[in-house]
Amino acid sequence: MNIDWSLLIIAVGLALVFEGIPYFLFAERMPLVLLKLAEQPPKFLRFIGLAAMILGLLVISLGRSLTL
Repeated sequence: MNIDWSLLIIAVGLALVFEGIPYFLFAERMPLVLLKLAEQPPKFLRFIGLAAMILGLLVISLGRSLTL
């Protein structure tokens, strides 16, 4: 299996863009959001993380199916 490093770098860059959008658009609200997240139990945070990973995999799968 040959890894396409440029695609990996693009994917990481795109992830950083999406991660930065809330901080740019809602800079005043983000500290409160982060405090509320810090108050959540680990089980809830794991569930949110798992849901995000599954959604990400579905988006990747959709994208790959559209390009094949």
